[in-house]
Amino acid sequence: MRLVRAGFLAVLLPGLLLAGCGLPTTGPRGEAVEREAAVVREDDSKLPYCLIPATPEVVSVAHQHQPRLSGALTGARQRDYRVRIGPGDLLSITIFEAAAGGLFFPAEGALRQGNYIVLPNQVVDDSGSITVPYAGTLRAAGLTVRQIQTAIVDRLKARALEPQVIVTIVDQRASMISVLGDVTRTVRYPASGAPERVLDAVTRAGGPRSPGHETWVLLERNGKIDVAPFEALVYEPQNNIVVHPEDTIYLFREPQTFTAMGAFVRQGQFPFESWKLNLVEALGKANGLVDVQAEPRWVFIYRSERKSVLEKLDHKCAHLLDTPFIPVIYEFNLRDPAGYFLASKFPMRNKDVVFVANARSVETTKALTYIRTINGTIQDPLQTAISAYTLKGLINGTASTVIASP
Repeated sequence: MRLVRAGFLAVLLPGLLLAGCGLPTTGPRGEAVEREAAVVREDDSKLPYCLIPATPEVVSVAHQHQPRLSGALTGARQRDYRVRIGPGDLLSITIFEAAAGGLFFPAEGALRQGNYIVLPNQVVDDSGSITVPYAGTLRAAGLTVRQIQTAIVDRLKARALEPQVIVTIVDQRASMISVLGDVTRTVRYPASGAPERVLDAVTRAGGPRSPGHETWVLLERNGKIDVAPFEALVYEPQNNIVVHPEDTIYLFREPQTFTAMGAFVRQGQFPFESWKLNLVEALGKANGLVDVQAEPRWVFIYRSERKSVLEKLDHKCAHLLDTPFIPVIYEFNLRDPAGYFLASKFPMRNKDVVFVANARSVETTKALTYIRTINGTIQDPLQTAISAYTLKGLINGTASTVIASP
């Protein structure tokens, strides 16, 4: 019996030690993550991903590509700010002539206080036009007040006496700015001649209702959308860009979180509780690694990374998939003392997954424990049978009966 059991274990042990043989675990082994990276499989059910070892260059690029409003939207610069006329706007038009006897003022007009006339307020119609006597129908939509003034003068200068025109906005309905969402009060107000910034617009709405580190700002402009944390506008002034007419600002609450899995003291989902969090701080929130289980060389961050970031790294992963976001795993080696410096500068992103793989010794220990369980399973029935047979002999009076264990 010993020979049979020994032969069985001799066959079973190598397979368990080398392949793990389906032993329980909290996630993939470190070797598997490294081996299967950037492999485009024929099986479409398995998503290819890219493995990027952490280096100073990688950390620097990741730090530079934080969510922000500046530079992502067209016309974000202050000098591009223009309040333009649109359908529904109500305009006041005043026309001046140099002297009496002109188009609008006959000779007896000299008795007036000034050689000017105020036309009835003009509403920009659905086609974007207004009508001015002797100037005809003019296109106003999409133009600034100054451009409309110039257009009217050009139409009148051949008929009027050195005409000058002043156009003012009586009621502005087209160039509006909307602020809504998680704010004290929703507002929609006309854009002013003096440029305002995003925080100015949010102030008009009474400010955010939720804590700043849990609030996000969405800015929609010309069909394009950009999103950034609210506190990024407060602490990084370059994000507090100029608001343009017809912009929509939407505030919403979404606490930033990451998920810790694998060989952590605490597993689960953890809130940032701030608008920025680095990897070292994230490890601390999970109470660090389990000393008898974790392999510090295999600290992985699972993330859907923007293709623009990978292109900045000039990495082959940028063309792994034809999508705006690429599945990426960042690998940190915390056995290297310098790895903690890199981790302290690596920014976490909302919904990141941090996974720490088990050490190889843990898998070996699991395999040996499994073998002991199998051995006990085989041994227990034999010992029970032997004990029962011996007891029967004693009961029958054959106390000298002794059966050795096989």
